[in-house]
Amino acid sequence: MQESNLIIYIILLPLIGAILNGLIAVINARRKKELYGERFAGIIAFTMVFGSFLLSLYVIFVQMADKESLSLIFYRWMQIPGLEVDVAFLIDHLSAVMLLVVTGVSAIIHFYSIGYIHGDESSVRYFSYLNLFVFAMVLLILGDSAPVMFVGWEGVGLCSYLLIGFWYGDDAKAAAGKKAFITNRIGDFGFLLGLFLLFSMVGSLKIETINQFFHSGNAIDFRLVNIAAICLFIGATGKSAQIPLYVWLPDAMAGPTPVSALIHAATMVTAGVYMIARFSGLFLAAPIALNIVLWVGGLTALFAATIALVQNDIKKVLAYSTVSQLGFMFMAMGAGAFVIGIFHLMTHAFFKACLFLGSGSVIHAMHGEQDIRKMGGLKKYTPVTYWTFLLATLAIAGFPPFAGFFSKDEILWNVFASSQGSKIVWILGATAALGTAFYMFRLVYLTFLGESRVDEHTKKHLHESPKSMTVPLMILAGLSLVGGWIGIPELLGGHTIPNYFHHWLAPAVQKYGKIELHHYSHTVEYGLMALSGVIALAGFAFAHARYRRLKEPLADPSTYTGINKLLWNKYWVDEIYEKLIINPLVQLSDKIFLRFMDKGVIDGIADGSANNWQRAARIGSLLQTGNIQLYAFYILIGVAALIGFVLIF
Repeated sequence: MQESNLIIYIILLPLIGAILNGLIAVINARRKKELYGERFAGIIAFTMVFGSFLLSLYVIFVQMADKESLSLIFYRWMQIPGLEVDVAFLIDHLSAVMLLVVTGVSAIIHFYSIGYIHGDESSVRYFSYLNLFVFAMVLLILGDSAPVMFVGWEGVGLCSYLLIGFWYGDDAKAAAGKKAFITNRIGDFGFLLGLFLLFSMVGSLKIETINQFFHSGNAIDFRLVNIAAICLFIGATGKSAQIPLYVWLPDAMAGPTPVSALIHAATMVTAGVYMIARFSGLFLAAPIALNIVLWVGGLTALFAATIALVQNDIKKVLAYSTVSQLGFMFMAMGAGAFVIGIFHLMTHAFFKACLFLGSGSVIHAMHGEQDIRKMGGLKKYTPVTYWTFLLATLAIAGFPPFAGFFSKDEILWNVFASSQGSKIVWILGATAALGTAFYMFRLVYLTFLGESRVDEHTKKHLHESPKSMTVPLMILAGLSLVGGWIGIPELLGGHTIPNYFHHWLAPAVQKYGKIELHHYSHTVEYGLMALSGVIALAGFAFAHARYRRLKEPLADPSTYTGINKLLWNKYWVDEIYEKLIINPLVQLSDKIFLRFMDKGVIDGIADGSANNWQRAARIGSLLQTGNIQLYAFYILIGVAALIGFVLIF
């Protein structure tokens, strides 16, 4: 392990951009005019993130070319008996993949934002928050200890609150930001409990030390290890939007569309997946926790996919799609296929960023409209957006040779064949994959194809987005096609096309051991791979049959019955939470903590004390008459009492 001082610049460049744009926003506010414009702020923000990406490329492929890792100890953070924590950073093959995905995709989203946020009066503040978000995520990725990782973990939570509620003048958008923040605090509480348990067992919070401890065969309490891992996973369900803490992510659409792309593709929601891969030594020693990860991932993948089937908000469809795809990543993690989980994280970053930015281009063309029932026929007006969106749809649906095919197929294979996997969870995943293909092609048909349902006023102004928005779409569409080729499975590539991604990442996550796959013949493997392609084709066929020649208007959701009503109302999960959890807590807070404890006990003690002293003051004031002779008499009484006390005692 060697030291690289360039690591600190990779981390600090986005922070510098956030500070500079923050100062510009303050200057503009004080002068009550735009001294420095949004384009200047956008260039600063993009340059800092792109600079971080270029430095990452240099450090990873030049400085780390023949090394397993690079590190940097910045300074000693805390030193108390039994605990020493350094602000230290590590780039190994795992964090390198995450670093390139986060800085690379974030740079593209920053460039896109320059065109998208044009004209917004708070655009400078927007770019400041965007840079701060990237800084927090890079800090999370490179933190060499749990406390440093947790600072970044909380940082992305804060930035999500700031960006989801960016247009805070709208109460609904402000509420969405609060919902994301509070939901994540629940998960973070579980994460902290897990860290406390780990420290009590290991005596260290350095991630490498924790993994080595459980890998080295130390005597451990099996129950505590699983409880600690489950607590960490609770934190992951918050950040990465899994059952039961997924409810914040669909509402996160309240923020600007590039924020949605940043959260869903490159930053916050991938944090939980990355954290489990980083703590792979711990999770391999906790099979019960891994099994919970597997089942929660499978159930979430199918659950969210079913909801997406009937959504009419273009961003809501993509939001539930993200929840579902994250479920696939956790399925891989639960099956012990950490490499494959990160592989899908990477390919998902490409096609999901393209899809969200594509939806932003559609919304831009539609002057803010997001309801796909009011679209149709947009291919004619936005051809670049259509073709890039279609390529990304083919990728997420799992069509070969697009990126999503390779990563999703390997997840299903590992869930099927791993000794830690489950055939039932494989069925859940395969069904979710079928749903993914259907709802994504439904989205394509209703948005871009068929007869136009756009109102006449909007139709007159339909246009393709500027190049600052379409060029990023083309780059991401290209990555959606070829991004999975570096991970072609050996079954297809053999010795001719090696699985570069596996060879690169495996040493970082498999040094603590790996879960073996059951032996199946190549016939079974080829059969399941072919089935993945058939599933994608079937989803397309169903959507094509239903929506290719849609004549009648789409049904009003208020008329839905049966399963459609259930899915449209998202299984009434928010309403259940409201009735069974939120309202009782509000009542408890109002009746017990506010009325009894705060007003009754605390205010009673404080007010009672003040009243008693006020009464004492009134009694004392009776002695203050202003009569000098009476004061002399009081003095005489006092002297006589003092003399008497001395004579007696």
